Amino acid sequence: MRIKFLLTAILCSVVGFAQSINDYKAVIIPLKYEFMKTDNQYRLATLSKQNLTKCGFEAFYSNEQLPDGYTDRCQVLYIDVIKDSAFLVTKLIVQFKDCFGQVVFTSEVGKSREKEYEIAYKEALEDAFKGVFALHYKYSGTPVATSRTSAPVKTAVATSAVATVAATQVVAASAPDLKDPNLLYAQPTESGYQLIDKTPKVVMKLFKTSQPNVYIATKDNVQGSLILKQDGQWYFESYQNDKLVSEKIVVKF
Repeated sequence: MRIKFLLTAILCSVVGFAQSINDYKAVIIPLKYEFMKTDNQYRLATLSKQNLTKCGFEAFYSNEQLPDGYTDRCQVLYIDVIKDSAFLVTKLIVQFKDCFGQVVFTSEVGKSREKEYEIAYKEALEDAFKGVFALHYKYSGTPVATSRTSAPVKTAVATSAVATVAATQVVAASAPDLKDPNLLYAQPTESGYQLIDKTPKVVMKLFKTSQPNVYIATKDNVQGSLILKQDGQWYFESYQNDKLVSEKIVVKF
């Protein structure tokens, strides 16, 4: 069912991506995709970077220091490789997302019937990248627009490890100050987001709850909640030494 859903999105994704792919300067590659057990397992991160470079992109691993000129994380795309379960066939799909976590492009399914894992993953990935090569990427020099209006959302009850926070009014997230040195960027994950700084370094991990404005959060091995409050700002709340601590977090989703 998952693969059928992805395939139905291919045509729309190709059209949207073809119109904007040239506006992105580079692609960020995670060291470990969701289905992998270790960093760069089957050399998939390395192979992703090699293929992206062949396509004409500048490509960086998520733990690399970005060079001068990358002042906004929205100038780049974020690659994901998705594995689809299949009997005797290795199937991989290449997907690109923007800095807001929106899917910009989904490739066709790359396949391999090789039995040796490393060969099979390499063949399936290269097969999936055929659609990316077909887009004939070339950076236009015109960066994508990075502004987005935040839709109002209702707050409800959220429970952290040790506290419950309740709210009922409609709250809209305020636009973050992009010049703030403490600004964090939200990078989508399967379970929510990871917040990264300009290094880029993972500073905080967020896990979705039933409420769009409340996340279970971990920061420096401290567990709490990231909550959108009535002032339109995000706060990380946790208990430290039996005392509730609230820290304002400047984040761009």
